Amino acid sequence: MSTQEQNQANRNTNQAPPAVALPGRPGGGFGRGRGPVVKPKNFKGTLKRLWFYFGRERKTLSLVFLFILVDSAITLLSPYLIGKAIDAMSLKAGKVNFSLLEVTILVLLAAYFSDAILTFLQGWLMAGVSQRIVKNLRRVLFHKLQKLPIAFFDRSAHGDLMSRLSNDIDNVSNTISQSTSQLMSGLIVILGSLIMMLILSPLLTIASLITVPLVYFLTRTIAKRTSVLFKNQQVQLGKLNGHIEETISGLNVVKAFNHEDKAIEEFEEVNTALREVGLKAQIWSGFLMPIMNVINNLGFTVVAVFGGILAVKSVITVGIIASFLTYSRQFVRPLNDLANIFNVLQSGVAGAERVFEIVDEPEEPEDAPNAVKLENPRGHVIFENVSFGYRPDVPILKNINFESTEGSSTALVGPTGAGKTTIVNLLTRFYDVTSGRILIDGRDIRDYTRDSLRRCFGFVLQDTYLFSGTILENIKYGNPNATDEEVEKAAVMANADVFIKRLPKQYDTPILENGGNLSQGQRQLLAIARVILAKPILLILDEATSSIDTRTELHIQDALLSIMQGRTSFIIAHRLNTIRDADTIMVIDYGEIIEKGSHNELMDKQGRYYNMFFNQFKNIEGALD
Repeated sequence: MSTQEQNQANRNTNQAPPAVALPGRPGGGFGRGRGPVVKPKNFKGTLKRLWFYFGRERKTLSLVFLFILVDSAITLLSPYLIGKAIDAMSLKAGKVNFSLLEVTILVLLAAYFSDAILTFLQGWLMAGVSQRIVKNLRRVLFHKLQKLPIAFFDRSAHGDLMSRLSNDIDNVSNTISQSTSQLMSGLIVILGSLIMMLILSPLLTIASLITVPLVYFLTRTIAKRTSVLFKNQQVQLGKLNGHIEETISGLNVVKAFNHEDKAIEEFEEVNTALREVGLKAQIWSGFLMPIMNVINNLGFTVVAVFGGILAVKSVITVGIIASFLTYSRQFVRPLNDLANIFNVLQSGVAGAERVFEIVDEPEEPEDAPNAVKLENPRGHVIFENVSFGYRPDVPILKNINFESTEGSSTALVGPTGAGKTTIVNLLTRFYDVTSGRILIDGRDIRDYTRDSLRRCFGFVLQDTYLFSGTILENIKYGNPNATDEEVEKAAVMANADVFIKRLPKQYDTPILENGGNLSQGQRQLLAIARVILAKPILLILDEATSSIDTRTELHIQDALLSIMQGRTSFIIAHRLNTIRDADTIMVIDYGEIIEKGSHNELMDKQGRYYNMFFNQFKNIEGALD
């Protein structure tokens, strides 16, 4: 057995099941929706992953931490100075120590001014940190999307993906900018205030700490509820974005079938679900601060009463009581802030988790270690015993065998869902075969690098897509290094030059999203021009003229025949008159090749192809000649 045969045997033995679970071809069955996320929330794990992005901002965060330390020291010094100022005015002799009072007031003013400057610097630096982290996170997510297999997008709603790129990452940004510095300063102030309280009066400290267990149990109870609600809120927001994106993209269909009311009804259903879960999340998180204020006031009352008793007994001074009350508030206030921050964290971590769910998706498998580049391709294609299913239990293709020689044209016809597009998807390695193998120029396509393999193909699909930009830029998408003259020549071959020259800015005319300012036929012509400019050795024409009128189709057929010369072409068509000149016509049904031959050969057999052709053109005089 040769090395190549051994590699093939290993592949067939160890073939992994397809990553996607679809009942049919891409876009069918479950292709447009995605169920709610059911993975349990991993709060600590997500925070740990976010911390990796913080590590890149180590220098800036160190400077922020230094500012927080100084600011916290000023915050802790202020109550002590207030107590000294009060004691300076309450001497038993009835005299005011003006020297001490003046110094204390000046120091307090300097402290407050410094606090304002340091707070501004912290906010300014953290805003930069937040935006850089979010930029990196969004970049990682977008790069990840480029590496995911087609199967992932077949089962994912586009609006949900956009929601993760925008809304979920914005939640992360808000969490970082609002919470990080508050969290660090809050912890320092809590610890510092506790130390100062113990120094001033251990008895009052014990009295003030009775509210801490109440704060802890309150925060824990509410956090358990809000963590689930905020996660569900992000899921519902993704569903809403998906519904909006789908409805706007298909607005012509909605109006054509008078489904405006139905679309509004579906929107109201999704929007109401989002409102309900969002309302619950906000109500539960909103419970926190009012109840915390009640607990704080209770603690303040305890300290004031108990401190007054100690002052009457001359155990402490009035200034100490004033300082202690301020320290008590500084001790409890960060607890409130931390509780509020925890609510913000719930929303931010929920967004981060949804982002990391995409980041954790399996990418397209790496090229084989010994993969080679497909250089100077000739376009000789062989399918050997190829079988495939989007789900292991639902086979789509069954033991497909055929050969397309260099420069030949192969047409695939058959009913919708028969497996025609699946054959093309396997040829381009958008999916890998379940069993068997596909050869190009005598070598298994899995032995080539994906990049070099896909550079050999040119696509004209039934559903064209144009990017925002000019007509020139969209045609150049097939060959970015092409000159303007080459672009114009390709447009002439595709018969697109005629309508382009009628536009106000001709080739510099801007195109709206997906060519919204062009007709479907015009978009198809630009897609054909794009492929002509790319000059691929292998052509995929999937209903390439389906959206073009009959007169224009005649011109396009001439252009396609011209660019097909010397190139191996695969044509998927339902209009059988467009593939009469194909070298080989294969009739596909239920994932099997039931007929194969030229047009004349298949017509002479008077089998399935004959019946399809007869039924399509029986009312057109001369079509069967």
